[in-house]
Amino acid sequence: MLDKIDTFLSRILLALSGGAILALMLLATGNVVLRIFHAPYRGTYELVSFLGAIAVAFALAATQRKKGHIVVDILSSHYSEPVRRGIDVLSSLISAAFFGVVAWQVTLWGTRIMGSGEVSETLKIVYHPFVFAVAAGFGLLAFTCLLDILRTLGPAGEVRR
Repeated sequence: MLDKIDTFLSRILLALSGGAILALMLLATGNVVLRIFHAPYRGTYELVSFLGAIAVAFALAATQRKKGHIVVDILSSHYSEPVRRGIDVLSSLISAAFFGVVAWQVTLWGTRIMGSGEVSETLKIVYHPFVFAVAAGFGLLAFTCLLDILRTLGPAGEVRR
């Protein structure tokens, strides 16, 4: 059940990540074209930054599920299967703890921004929703790392590389 929830949420965030990349590309391209006519968009840099943060944060969990991150296994490839599984469990546990703390701290930062009423410099838009979205991306990554522990310790003992 947890795996289905993780899969569902990862796919939704991955689709939103793709949408953010598409919007980012259209905005940046449109701005370049309009610069030729001396009429660029105002605040393009801010919007591209917000969309880039969303694109990266929302793709993290799906990339973790597919084991798309770089893995350096020069030494661990020579270990026995039980040792490799132990290393994978430890690595997933450390990753889950780290990204859980990141999600928590980014949420605290978003709460401070929301409480102060801070807005973006050029467009004067409220940007704490983007901060909370990034926190959600890291939160789902932490959840995925925790599920990796269960997958590794499960009956199949999936050590994917």
